[in-house]
Amino acid sequence: MKVNRNQQGFTLLELLVVMVIIGLLAAYVAPKYFAQIGKSETKTAAAQIDALGKALDQYRLDVGHYPTTEEGLAALNAKPASEVKWDGPYLKKKVPLDPWGKPYVYRQPGEHGDYDLLSFGRDGQPGGTGEDADITNW
Repeated sequence: MKVNRNQQGFTLLELLVVMVIIGLLAAYVAPKYFAQIGKSETKTAAAQIDALGKALDQYRLDVGHYPTTEEGLAALNAKPASEVKWDGPYLKKKVPLDPWGKPYVYRQPGEHGDYDLLSFGRDGQPGGTGEDADITNW
């Protein structure tokens, strides 16, 4: 058998250079990708708060007032015992959790309007910045 000396593979050094280049690209792209995921969760929470606000407004038009804090957002799906004019359900599905798996906070009367509707963000605590910032209806 003859061995053809013209056939050559990649050297170890060439493979290491390619691996370093791939690592540098991944280190540059990964943080930008994961930052976009956080932004989408924040946008999802804002969209859900807007949709819940519209359902609350429809509830108020039918009943004459917003649900109490005790009745909460559950009043959008299940008729409170004391409401005669309730014409719901006002949501097609049950009240969603925020994108971080926590319930939305609903207060009526609110400090910033007729009602306050908010998510405390990723950390679940009041205040914060970035993904940890509160998402509110005001």
